[in-house]
Amino acid sequence: MDLVDTIKKTFVPIHREGYPFIAAFAAVTLFLGYFSSILFWVCLILTAWCVYFFRDPERVTPVDDRLVVSPADGIITAVGPAAPPRELGLGGGEMTRISVFMDVFSCHVNRAPVRGRITRIEHRPGQFLNAALDKASADNERNGLVIDSPNGTVAAVQIAGLVARRIVCWAETGGTIGIGERFGLIRFGSRVDVFLPSTATPRVAVGQTAVGGETILAEFGGIAATPLVRVS
Repeated sequence: MDLVDTIKKTFVPIHREGYPFIAAFAAVTLFLGYFSSILFWVCLILTAWCVYFFRDPERVTPVDDRLVVSPADGIITAVGPAAPPRELGLGGGEMTRISVFMDVFSCHVNRAPVRGRITRIEHRPGQFLNAALDKASADNERNGLVIDSPNGTVAAVQIAGLVARRIVCWAETGGTIGIGERFGLIRFGSRVDVFLPSTATPRVAVGQTAVGGETILAEFGGIAATPLVRVS
């Protein structure tokens, strides 16, 4: 391993969405630090947290159409049947829902759980309840992507949380997306729900820690073969 590779592995990239916030935190740190050394150190710690929050590490994603990967880093808070949001046009029937809760220390870059064509993107204003609560799925502000995958329709729903006030999505309707590909992020603490057809078999349990773009949430068609991998 040469010096360049060592540096790349040591310093995790920062997503561009974080630059304005990091700059603001740093400016406040310098300003308050002029008046108080205690405030300087407190703000410096908060600035370091802001840098950490907006990290955007590379991930190694399994490439197998039978697999569904986690769209986010966090804790699995729900696995079971639930009706998808009405605005996504998926009907009133239940699908298999897997929820991933991100706290303020999680990486908040969101990734596609499957590959396919994005057929719909819908944003719905709402409340900012604790994203860990089940009713946050229905009441909170959210943004949903509907993906036409090789195994049927899959939806990924970004849900704002108690602290989060901004959902960012740079995917576009009609475009294609690869499994594990970045499509958005949520600032600061939130949740992502994945809605799957009944043919998908969950492979995670409530309380398990998931890694976005790497952890296998579910699979289609029985036991998946050893997948190829790609770095994204």
